[in-house]
Amino acid sequence: MMDARLQRRVQRYGWDLAAQDYEPLWQGQLAVAQEALLEAAALAPGEEVLDVACGTGLVTFAAARAVGPVGRVLGTDISGGMVQAAALRAQQRGLAHVQFARMDAEALALPRASFDAALCALGLMYLPDPLQGLRELRRVLRPGGRLGLSVWGERARCGWAAVFPVVDAEVASDVCPLFFRLGQVGALAQLCAEAGFGAPRERRIAAVLEYGNAEQACAAAFVGGPVALAWSRFNEDTRARAQARYLEAIEPWRHGLRYELPGEFVVVSATVP
Repeated sequence: MMDARLQRRVQRYGWDLAAQDYEPLWQGQLAVAQEALLEAAALAPGEEVLDVACGTGLVTFAAARAVGPVGRVLGTDISGGMVQAAALRAQQRGLAHVQFARMDAEALALPRASFDAALCALGLMYLPDPLQGLRELRRVLRPGGRLGLSVWGERARCGWAAVFPVVDAEVASDVCPLFFRLGQVGALAQLCAEAGFGAPRERRIAAVLEYGNAEQACAAAFVGGPVALAWSRFNEDTRARAQARYLEAIEPWRHGLRYELPGEFVVVSATVP
């Protein structure tokens, strides 16, 4: 298994490369999971909210709308590129109650008991030690604080998962060796309980990830996703071979030019006793 420090470095630089393409390629496909996450968190006006692994701020800005200008939202991410893109957007929108900072989710540089709610949308499975990440979220939440999490579901129910063996056949990427572990039934809720959260509730959501053509499907898998760093180092021949293998793997879900890939999300909510 990859050394934890190296894994964090791969995540940081990989998502830096993916920052520009992430939203155009994934915003619509992830919307159902993000809406369920925000519903589970039940944010209220005036609350202080932390969004860990915030990316370009898709969930952060939705949380900001929920808490209103009298509330406060902080988005953190290990990728400086993601944070910069999100901060620029907040500035352009004149949102003074939204801030962003580059931060390691397993060692949050934040005071204890400083937030009413914490969110992490599709980020926990990238951490070398997700339990430590959850312990940090519990530490920064106030008593009675609420936690909202989402991860990808089981590998067999996520058609795009074929990208991992395709990339691994070309380079020893080992981007996220336990990526789908938290998607197993009860796994994330159990981890929340181990981290000290109470009353974890799990919801599984079946989804369809739609792409207009092969180019978009490949771009989402290789350019705007977790294997972006490996992709950036492939030469032209390797890229062509990887794309062909991926398209072959997702052929069952092609409808004309379009692709409708199955996906599964897991959303878990919990509280601080």
